[in-house]
Amino acid sequence: MDIILGIRVADGTIIATSKAATRGISILKDTDDKTRVLNKHNLVAYTGESGDTVQFAEYVQANIQLYSMRENDIELSPKATASFVRNQLATSIRSRKPYQVNVLIGGYDTKSNTPSLNWIDYLGTQVELPYGAHGYAAFYANSLLDKHYKKNMDVEQGLALLKMCLKELETRMPIDFKGVYVKVVDKDGIRSID
Repeated sequence: MDIILGIRVADGTIIATSKAATRGISILKDTDDKTRVLNKHNLVAYTGESGDTVQFAEYVQANIQLYSMRENDIELSPKATASFVRNQLATSIRSRKPYQVNVLIGGYDTKSNTPSLNWIDYLGTQVELPYGAHGYAAFYANSLLDKHYKKNMDVEQGLALLKMCLKELETRMPIDFKGVYVKVVDKDGIRSID
């Protein structure tokens, strides 16, 4: 019952994740942050099996930070980060213990001054999209995003669209997802929005 939503706007990328950690119909925790900061301009949001998600996110986070340390604080671009994550999931699916993890990677490329949003599923399928969702959010929010998304939206307009999606989810979802954590990735880095 996880929700992760991403919207790429002209000056950044917005990522929203549900606060509820669920197992079946039970809510185990209502303050679960399903994101990890990979570097100053890359954020991963994840959903899937509980153990797999945390282990995979920490593995990816550690490896991307290790790359930065080895390369004298050069950070991976969003495209390179998405490629690394996709490769790890594609390799995993061919192993005995594949990760059951779907991710959205929000990033900002400081060299080209462009935001990005990468959608990657547990099979290693990767595509860069203007907006995306995983989990039950995809069933309810994609039609709203299709209708109301505009290419040159700013962060404020993107947040208004996100609120519209969340209102729809609160109306139609069969359980309470305890609200969302919202984070924005832009030229200044990653920040939380209340």
